[in-house]
Amino acid sequence: MVHFGLGPWFVRGSFLLRYNINMSEKYILEVNNLVKTYGKGDSLVKAVDNVSLKVKEGEFVAIIGASGSGKSTLLHMIGGVDRPDKNGGEIIIEGQNITKLNDNKLALFRRQQIGIIYQFYNLIPVLTVRENITLPVDLEKKEIDEDYLEQLIDALGLKNRETHLPNQLSGGQQQRVAIGRALFNRPALILADEPTGNLDSKSGAEIVKLLKLANEKYHQTIILVTHDLEIAKEADRIITFGDGKIISDKKAGK
Repeated sequence: MVHFGLGPWFVRGSFLLRYNINMSEKYILEVNNLVKTYGKGDSLVKAVDNVSLKVKEGEFVAIIGASGSGKSTLLHMIGGVDRPDKNGGEIIIEGQNITKLNDNKLALFRRQQIGIIYQFYNLIPVLTVRENITLPVDLEKKEIDEDYLEQLIDALGLKNRETHLPNQLSGGQQQRVAIGRALFNRPALILADEPTGNLDSKSGAEIVKLLKLANEKYHQTIILVTHDLEIAKEADRIITFGDGKIISDKKAGK
């Protein structure tokens, strides 16, 4: 069983986050009139079609939709992995319009402020569990917070695996490492793109539990893309996506 035992504190920047903190009214993310198209003429596809949304600091938002609905494209643009069309709207994260950043500045912003969890883990095969988790901080040439690292490894159920390479881990364990890597830099946003899609139901449930606890106890803002309604119901809010547009946006029914 995985226990998220990081103690009664979690710091992002200078902001002290404690258990049971009230939901902030600050919008950490604003997406305005976002457009992403592929192809031209008769073959033009609107992957994201004039989408606008806001996410408050500390929210857990699920975006649900069928394959090809545009939900992952939207997530990738929010994460700075892809860009909208020219004059295709704006994405503002903590007051920074990332659509106006050049490639180098966008890469730096993404590394510092956004944690991304992919379906297929995207771990570095020659790095250990410990090294994969600390990679974002190592790239910044910052000092490793050893106490926090040890607590995080323990919370993720990886205490006896920290010197293992990815190919020595199960799929569920690899995804826990990916979560640890996303959390370790204390980013503004955690973006999870079908994080349970490559896992069995038991491992998938543990991953969702970890994300939910990170949100509830440490006020981590999370946007989760999934096609599974049961997983989406674990979020505070469900956005249903279809044909590149938001079909509905409502609180999750618990």
